[in-house]
Amino acid sequence: MRDARLRSIHVHPVKAFRGLSLQEAVVEPWGPAGDRRWMLVDDGGKVVTQREQPRLALAAAELLPGGGVRLSAPGLAPLAVAVPRPGATVTVRLFQDKVEVMPAEEEAAHAWCSALLGTGVRLVHLDDPAIRRPVDPRYALPGETVSFADGYPLLLTTTASLDALNSLIARGDHADEGPLPMNRFRPNLVVSGTGAWEEDGWSRVAVGEVVLRVSRPSGRCVVTTTDQSTADRGAEPLRSLARHRRVAGKLLFGQNLVPLGGGTVRVGDPVRIIE
Repeated sequence: MRDARLRSIHVHPVKAFRGLSLQEAVVEPWGPAGDRRWMLVDDGGKVVTQREQPRLALAAAELLPGGGVRLSAPGLAPLAVAVPRPGATVTVRLFQDKVEVMPAEEEAAHAWCSALLGTGVRLVHLDDPAIRRPVDPRYALPGETVSFADGYPLLLTTTASLDALNSLIARGDHADEGPLPMNRFRPNLVVSGTGAWEEDGWSRVAVGEVVLRVSRPSGRCVVTTTDQSTADRGAEPLRSLARHRRVAGKLLFGQNLVPLGGGTVRVGDPVRIIE
């Protein structure tokens, strides 16, 4: 492999909101610090994401000291939301999982998020990721847990694979939609200096001082067709992934990772393939 390096780091303080780029991040057992510890649920307690509400791509959340977030979106005044004080939890549904969460204490937070989407939603917080949500036991080691991420603590992508995918898009029926930026895939770690699709063969990788286990490839959904700047949707990259990267019914791009130890990752860190 070439001189592989960590090209960029991204967290999503509120699940489904726009990503936030960082120069460094502390990697905790359940993912990067501050990543996907907040999310929205509907009146029935079901998670709300860009799958149903592409407009969430227009909203941003800045991390505040202590774990709070500052929400912003076009047409709405920014709003700071503090971490809820310890208290009774409520049960919500995150895909197939039932998760105990803490609702935001400020009623203004629920009103702000509801105004963003034009429908009733509530903002909730994951108070203790060490116990609340285990990783899918089919692909996990005992005791592994995850935040509000779709299923795994971290998602890694490579610039070489994006370049290869964009080449496929350029030769397809929807070439006018490309080239696509990496934010369509909402990764945590972006690596440069590899070959295209090389990450398919990794099983353990060291990023700086942090060692991570590659759990499984990431199957992609309609969120990848959402322009993260406009919330408009198209056909790509799912059209090209369906033609060239379909495995066992999944359209693959990127790898899901689980930390095998903690530490800090920094942009520019070397990336070493252990096995």
